[in-house]
Amino acid sequence: MKTRQIILQELNLLIWLRRNNCGILGVIILFSMLSCSKNSDDPRPSLEDGQSTVIYDLPGDIEASMGEGVDGKNKRDFYTFLYRFKDKRQIWIKTKADSLQWLKSKDWDLAFTGPYNSEVYVNNASDRFNPGYDGAATNVAVVLLKQSYERINIAPSDTDFDNSEVSKIGWASSENSNGWFRYSLNTHIMQALPDRTYAIRLPDGKYAKLQLINAYKGNPPAVTNLNWPAPYYTFRYFVQQDGGKNLSTQ
Repeated sequence: MKTRQIILQELNLLIWLRRNNCGILGVIILFSMLSCSKNSDDPRPSLEDGQSTVIYDLPGDIEASMGEGVDGKNKRDFYTFLYRFKDKRQIWIKTKADSLQWLKSKDWDLAFTGPYNSEVYVNNASDRFNPGYDGAATNVAVVLLKQSYERINIAPSDTDFDNSEVSKIGWASSENSNGWFRYSLNTHIMQALPDRTYAIRLPDGKYAKLQLINAYKGNPPAVTNLNWPAPYYTFRYFVQQDGGKNLSTQ
């Protein structure tokens, strides 16, 4: 947050601009300074790169709870929701009719399932544990790349995709796990693992990369409060639309 001194400096600058008739140019300068000040107060690196789609605080099933007695929540299983890359659409699976309409179609890319919607699947008709099993999304595969999202410039070979055993992307119970987060049995808090990017071969033959960043509202750099609002998903992805394997977003 801004300190009192910074706020006073900005007010004084605004008064000075008005007294000296600096007009619209002065206002632009002022807002540029305000923006820089705001950015300098945020310790997190920017997720925006001009190429990727960045999703902030997409709410999961925030009315469900793992335990009893949580204000505003019910102890029950979390409803699954689907996500579609092309138009950023969120699709809820709450009824049998929803399942019949959506799960076996190619009309979604990610399924957020399980506790706090933390177990993520890429639509895949060949995986019997996948929500899209025996559906229309064929020739799909996921490869875990233990590198930062920014450094992934080329999709893996088709041989690597064909041989990949990545299925559910959830809790990383060990360093060799394909999961995207750690979970503490002591604090019951999730923490995203660094340098985990998922390369995806989609049903239409296009290639993409995905980074799951946070499950807590506001994308906090650290969570110490068990009651921090969740699940609110922050993630980013890039789909190479020309069908090639260039996944550079820099």
